Amino acid sequence: MTEMIAAEALTKTYRLGGTEVQALRGVDLTVQAGEFVALMGPSGCGKTTLLHLLGCLDTPTSGRFTLEGRDASRLSKADRARLRNTRLGFVFQNFFLLPNQNALDNVALPLLYQHGRQVSAGSALAALEHVGLAERARHRPRELSGGECQRVAIARALVNQPVLLLADEPTGNLDSATGDEIMALLLSLWRGGLTILLVTHDAQVAARSQRIVHMKDGRILGEEARHVGA
Repeated sequence: MTEMIAAEALTKTYRLGGTEVQALRGVDLTVQAGEFVALMGPSGCGKTTLLHLLGCLDTPTSGRFTLEGRDASRLSKADRARLRNTRLGFVFQNFFLLPNQNALDNVALPLLYQHGRQVSAGSALAALEHVGLAERARHRPRELSGGECQRVAIARALVNQPVLLLADEPTGNLDSATGDEIMALLLSLWRGGLTILLVTHDAQVAARSQRIVHMKDGRILGEEARHVGA
């Protein structure tokens, strides 16, 4: 398999007032193309910080990581933004949909950022169809259920055809039945060839992945291979 991500000795230190907080303490991690990996651990263990670094939303204090073989550790802000918008997709716990835009317009946003002009709604509608929401394209977030909002967010993450999907607690604001539906959708995307790195504190969610990476106090404690995502 081809390496999608290779992280070496990643650290991240934040300064809060006069205090330094070490969020990551020398993390090594490899994710192969086509894997579904879950980062699991208690709140404050560093899993979201690690996801943000690997998603080029932040830069490490030390260490390095590559994305598709390219050193992404020290890219400029503009290059990080370009990489995020062309190679990565993001799904968050809180959806982050624009409340006054309908589902179609929310999904089309990455295309507008990439092309700098109005684009056809065709790609956005195709992404909504992919997540089973084409008939809700003209509805605003307040007219959608939580599960539908998360499907819109997933469609937005897919519209630029990313090679890697990063999901931060994607079921955290959903009831268990709706969370199961979202996990089934993510598994379908993974089986279709998408690489997924997911953050969760929920053991049942993590158990649906191929591989669980356990974190605590900014370090990786160990890994647990799964036979299949099911």
